[in-house]
Amino acid sequence: MKASSTMRALIVDDFQTALFRQGEILRPEPDTNQVLVRIKASGVNPLDSKIRTGKAPHAKPVLPAVLGTDLAGIVESVGRNVTAFQAGDKVYGLTGGVGGLQGSLAEFAAVDADLLAKAPVNLTLREAAALPLVFLTAWEGLVDRANVRQGQTVLVLGGAGGVGHVAVQIAKARGATVFATASAAKHDLVQQLGAVPIDYRTTSIEQIVQRFTEGQGFDVVYDTVGSATLDDAFQAVCRYGHVVSSYGWGTHSLMPLSRKGATYSGVFVLLPLLTGIGRAHHGEILRQATQLVEANLLRPVVDPRRFTLDTALAAHEAAEQGTAVSKIVIDL
Repeated sequence: MKASSTMRALIVDDFQTALFRQGEILRPEPDTNQVLVRIKASGVNPLDSKIRTGKAPHAKPVLPAVLGTDLAGIVESVGRNVTAFQAGDKVYGLTGGVGGLQGSLAEFAAVDADLLAKAPVNLTLREAAALPLVFLTAWEGLVDRANVRQGQTVLVLGGAGGVGHVAVQIAKARGATVFATASAAKHDLVQQLGAVPIDYRTTSIEQIVQRFTEGQGFDVVYDTVGSATLDDAFQAVCRYGHVVSSYGWGTHSLMPLSRKGATYSGVFVLLPLLTGIGRAHHGEILRQATQLVEANLLRPVVDPRRFTLDTALAAHEAAEQGTAVSKIVIDL
């Protein structure tokens, strides 16, 4: 990779100390199918902190690593085969930080043009950086797998989280009646997003099914939490319904699902980054996100705290501790 200068970046050298080291590294130049982006904001997901601490081997990090999966920024230059973008465009995408790909905790990144979309005109780049991973995860589950549509009932388990709060808005925009579990303190947020809030701490899954579906179950259930919550999803789905999970990594009994003839789909949003296959579809999905945002049908909820490269570790710790208001963003 040819470099014309250096740039500032955060580097993780080992999983034991799991600390960021700030340094100067070579600034990349885009190859024929890449876009060089001047990064303005880096979205923080729970995945990012798990990679930093060695708890996400499935992300195949290569050390030393520049982490950061989501980015938003301004196109600096493009490779000779790139026609969809030009210098000055505001773009966003899920572009790196895994599988040896440079992440977004740096001043610039050369990324596959297929992974990018033009950022919504009615969002700041800080807001846009909060969307890619969570929107892609929610869309792949609800639309690509479950084909959620008008007239259906959808239950989002973890409806105030990163993926959850976007899943609520996608299902609502597609005409479904949406219900979402959340702590009582976040019920106002869930309601504002368009879902009926349910307190998971005081209401059992059996009570939820009985109260909101007269015991029939929901057409689509999206589990964004995993573990026992995925088992709850199997209990909550209706006959011939569809369960989707972005945390289907444990061992579960399929009996409740099978006896209802229901379907299960797992979502692993990193596959296009790790395999190189299907990247153009990620760009297509983000173009759908842009349309929804510009139609005022979708908006990311961004934690009001401000973080920079100097305080990136604190941003990761906030994501780890679950203190974030939906999404945290690091400003560059």
